[in-house]
This record gives sequence, C-alpha cells and structure tokens, in this order.
Amino acid sequence: MAEQQQFYLLLGNLMNTDNNVRKQAEETYDTIPGQNKITFLLQAVRDASAAEEVRQMAAVLLRRLLSSSFEEIYPGLTLEMQTVIKTELLTSIQQETSQNIRKKVCDIAAELCRNLIDDDGNNQWPEVLKFLFDSVNSDNVGLREAALHIFWNFPGIFGNQQQHYLEVIKRMLVQCMQDQANPQIRTLAARAAASFILSSESNTALLKHFADLLPGILQAVNESCYQGDDSVLKSLVEIADTAPKYLRPNLEPTLQLCLKLCADTNLTNMQRQLALEVIVTLSETAAAMLRKHTDIVAQSVPQMLTMMVDLEDDDEWAMADELEDDDFDSNAVAGESALDRIACGLGGKIILPMIKQHIMQMLQNPDWKYRHAGLMALSAIGEGCHQQMEAILQEIVSFVLLFCSDPHPRVRYAACNAIGQMATDFAPTFQKKFHDKVISALLQTMEDQSNPRVQAHAAAALINFTEDCPKSLLIPYLDSLVQHLHVIMVAKLQELIQKGTKLVLEQVVTSIASVADTAEEKFVPYYDLFMPSLKHIVENAVQKELRLLRGKTIECISLIGLAVGKDKFMPDASAVMQLLLKTQTDFNDLEDDDPQISYMISAWARMCKILGKEFQQYLPVVMGPLMKTASIKPEVALLDTQDMENISEDEGWEFVNLGDQQSFGIKTAGLEEKATACQMLVCYAKELKEGFVEYTEQVVKLMVPLLKFYFHDDILHVDFLFVTS
Repeated sequence: MAEQQQFYLLLGNLMNTDNNVRKQAEETYDTIPGQNKITFLLQAVRDASAAEEVRQMAAVLLRRLLSSSFEEIYPGLTLEMQTVIKTELLTSIQQETSQNIRKKVCDIAAELCRNLIDDDGNNQWPEVLKFLFDSVNSDNVGLREAALHIFWNFPGIFGNQQQHYLEVIKRMLVQCMQDQANPQIRTLAARAAASFILSSESNTALLKHFADLLPGILQAVNESCYQGDDSVLKSLVEIADTAPKYLRPNLEPTLQLCLKLCADTNLTNMQRQLALEVIVTLSETAAAMLRKHTDIVAQSVPQMLTMMVDLEDDDEWAMADELEDDDFDSNAVAGESALDRIACGLGGKIILPMIKQHIMQMLQNPDWKYRHAGLMALSAIGEGCHQQMEAILQEIVSFVLLFCSDPHPRVRYAACNAIGQMATDFAPTFQKKFHDKVISALLQTMEDQSNPRVQAHAAAALINFTEDCPKSLLIPYLDSLVQHLHVIMVAKLQELIQKGTKLVLEQVVTSIASVADTAEEKFVPYYDLFMPSLKHIVENAVQKELRLLRGKTIECISLIGLAVGKDKFMPDASAVMQLLLKTQTDFNDLEDDDPQISYMISAWARMCKILGKEFQQYLPVVMGPLMKTASIKPEVALLDTQDMENISEDEGWEFVNLGDQQSFGIKTAGLEEKATACQMLVCYAKELKEGFVEYTEQVVKLMVPLLKFYFHDDILHVDFLFVTS
C-alpha cells in the first residue's frame, strides 16, 4: 500500500510544471521494472479513490507501455497475471463512472488487443470479441460507446475471423449509425466505420460491400459539425486521402456536402477548411474521378478565393521588422494553399478558365483585400496552370506590374509576390521576355522607404528574378542594379545603427549576393563598393536578434568572393577567414537552431573553392562542426492517435499514416543542415583531393550507413556521390 502511495506521488510529479521535478520523476519511473509498472499502473487506473488526473496519467502510461514495450514485458508475465490484466480492463470498462477514464481504458484494451493478434491472425483474447458484441447490443449507452471506441481504435480486432464476421460488423455499424436517441453513438459509429474502411483500403470487394455505409457517414459529418465536433469530417479527409475509390459511388453527395460546409460561415474556420480539404485532397488522389464533377470544382474555386479575402486590417503591418511565420490556421493561407494544390492536381486546362474571370474582377475591386487576394491567387496557380498561363504571360505580367504602384502597401506586396513566383515558375522565359519592365518596377518598389515590408519583398522578388536570369541579360542592368542596391544598403545600415531595424537589410544583402552570383567576373568593378560594409556587418552584428543578418552577410561575402575570383578577393581573404574563424571558434556556443550554422557551412565550402589548396590549413577548425552537423540523428517515433493529438506538424514533425490508428513521425528540424553538411564534405574531397586524405576514414564511416537514410533524398544522393567519388 505504501509503495502504491509512493507511486501516486511519482505520477503527480510526472505532471509537475517544474522541469526539474518532472525530469527527476521520469528518471525514477524509468528505473521501475516493466512488470511492476504494469501492476502499479493498473491499480492506479482502477482506484476510484485516487485523483482523476492521476488515474488519467496512469492510463496514458499503461497504454504507452503496451505500445512500446509489449514484447519485453507481457510474455514474461505469469499466465495468471495476464488473465488478471485482461479481466481487470474489461471489468473497469463496465464499472467505470468517469467517461474520460473509461475512454482511456478502452484505448489500453485496444492496444493490448493489437499486440495479442498472432502471426496467423488469431486473436489471443477471444473474451474481448464477446465483450464487443455484448456491449454494442447493451441498453447501456456507455457500453455501446466503449465497444465502438475500441473498434474505432483497432478495426483489425477480428483478425483472421474478419471475413466470417463481416455481416455482423456491418449490421453493428448500421444499427449504431441509426441510433436516433443518441447522437454521440451515431458520431462514434461513423468514425468506427471510417476507421474500418481505412484499415481495408486495398480490399476492393470489402469497400464495395460497405459502400452503402457512406450516406450514414456523410449524415454524421453534417450533424457533428453543427455540434462543434469535426472528428468525423477529419475521418472523411483521411478516406479521401487513403481510400478515395470508396467515395466513387457517392461522390456527388460527398462533394455537395463539403461545398455546403465550406461555404457556411456559421461553422469554425477549421471546419470550413477541412471540408475544402476533402475536395482538394481528391484532386491529388483521384483527379480522374474529380474531373467528372467539374461543376462542383467550379463552385469550390470561388470559395477558396473568398477565404483568401479573409484578411485583417493591420496598421502596423508595413513597418513590421520581424517576419511572422504564416498563420497556417488562417482562411487566407488555407485558401491559397488549396488553390495551388487543386491547380497542380487537376491542371490548368480545367482550373484556369474557372478562375481567370474571378481574378480579373477581384483585381478591379476598390477593396484592397480583393486586389491582394487576386494577386496571391495568380501566384498560387502558376505551377499548376503553367502551360496555359505561359500562352498569355504578356497580358498577365503587364497587368501585375500596374499593382506595383497600387495605393495600398499590402497590394504592392502581393504584386511583388506574384512577380517573384512567376520569375521562378516561368524561368527563364519570364526573364528573357520581361527583364526591362520587371527590373525597373522592382527597383522602383524597393525605394518605398515608408513601407519596409514592401521594400523587403521587392528585394526578395529581385532575388528570385536574378537567380534564374541568364548572365547576358543581367549585364546591361548591372550599373543600375548596383547603384540602387548600394544606396538602399547604406540607408538601411544607418537605420540598423539608429533604430535596430534589419528586415530590408537582410533581403538586400541576399539580393547583392544573387546579382554577384549571376554576374560573376562582371561584378569585379563593384567589389570595393560593397566589401567594406559587408565585413563591417559581420564584425559588429553580434547580437542574437541579428544572427540571420550576419549569416546572410557571410553568405554574401563568400558568393561575391567566388564570383570575382581569387585575384580580386585575395587581399580581403585573410581578414574574411579570420572573421569566419572567430565565428567558428564560437560555434559550440551557437544554439542548434542558429541560422548562422548553415550559412557558415556553405561559406567554408565556397572559401575552399576560392583558395584551393591553400584552404587545407583551415580544415582542422572546419571539420569538427561540419562532422557534428552531418552526424545529426533525427528524432523518430511511432505514435498512435492519442499521441498525435499532442504533437502538431508546425512543431517540426512530419507524419506518415501507417493505418491501425498509428503513424510514423520524424522531426525534420536539422535535416536540411545535415544535407548541406554532407554536400560540403563532397566539395572538400573534390577540391582538396589528397589534402583531404586524413579525414577520409572518418567521413566514410559516417557516409556508408547514410546510404540507407531514407528520410531525405538530398542526403541519400550526396552520400552516393561521396562514396563513389
């Protein structure tokens, strides 16, 4: 008893907001043998006198334990103990009065069941199947909910008996979806049906057999949305993604429902976006199916544009010095993303005629939000409507350039966005046809001193333009470009010193780098105009908030050095190397997410190309951090639906759905840096040849295992280059 009380204290500490207390509790919990953990946790879950949050925590930990360590713990338990666990779980579901705890015990039961299906598909816990049938036919609503929850969580629960029970399963789901007295049963039954469909995605005969359940699922989608519950709608999105063929017999009503929900402003933004997501996902997973319903697609396009108009007036916007990440929950961002994806999914032949007239009307609207949305829509459809837009590019560009002088700064911003996007989507045709008008318009917009955010975006568009611009086209504009960029850089340096503002300077520095990179040796006459100021920034921009500026300036210096060549750069090479070495010496003090790291790694490789064999002396300083970055091991995890709810993709995780309520997650932070670092190792080996020989063994030891690194194509590709070179 005393041990159990101590365990309750430990559970309480695992939920403590104090990091040190929680960390210590985690370490203590990890030392408890697995079999003891199961006993303690099960007792805590069953103890009605314990605090509810302690019991919930115990339930979550017990489920995780069965999920992550089943093979290490469960087979070692006595048969008697195994029977006790099974019996206690089913008894708990029947007797539990707290809905939250009962739901969590259902999750534990489903997890145990998932692990008790043997290799031949036999369910080693037949009592749970009898419990399911008894509960789903019970007069007790709580037990019906429990049965559906277990089936939703683990639709493969029938194992190799599934075919035998198919009619029973279908009857159970239909009966529950028609439970007029209990809307929560209808909702759960629809979710369970969707889960079963998803688990059988490749079984065409089964999908056909269960096709008549879809109207019930759609009805539950509609009802639950108006009850503030979007769980069934999320299930419909998953079906559109994983088993779109299931929707074919009822595609028209599915699309009509989604269109209706998307247009209903009484619903939450998230619900409307999820409804639109069903249509957009089908354009990617079942384009041929969706092309037969172009009338509905044509009605969905104005819905996306309406979402894009959902912007707020913000007097501070134009002066903001920190670029906030896009608000991915906002209607404007969701509408733009949907338009981009549906254009790519269905193609320009279908989408451009549907949208062209709408955009033209929006661009003539006196309300700035419509003009902004129209220009952002043009940016969004460029990739998907490439062929059709290319034919009328002259007309589009002439029209867009007019908005560079629109009275509203956010419309001017959107015009720059459209130019930058078209410069990428239609390169190099765009550069060849419109270089004179575009460069002139962007330079003029970059002079908009009273709206730094617009200035910065004009500079960003110029970067896109010059990156893909043929050198011969850019040379005639060099004088004008350099003059403008220099004037702005000097002015913004003063602003940095006086006010601490840096946004425009960050973009201008990158614009200079991009122009130098394209102009190559033609940039030599302008070298002395920029290099002193750039070195000054690297020397003095040491505050944390200037890390990105410093990183971009390091990139700019190394790109200019590479462009003008060794002879011109050599007098500054030593001073630049010392600046880089100083930053490198402080490398261990840099935080893992410091933007300077990736810029530094790339800059060293450029310096290696410039200096050739003379770079070898710096290798001892450079290789340590480079190997550290190339050795980054990404966090990976097998997560179930419950854990997924606590982690979002904007925390740097990406997920692949494995079915059975499980997903594989990988934390992508650091993968780009890892790829860059691997590329730089290839660069050093190629440039220095025998000068790199003493590092070959440790690099090969790192690289060979990476030939099995499937999480990032660039890493796999670069690794192959190194091993074969």
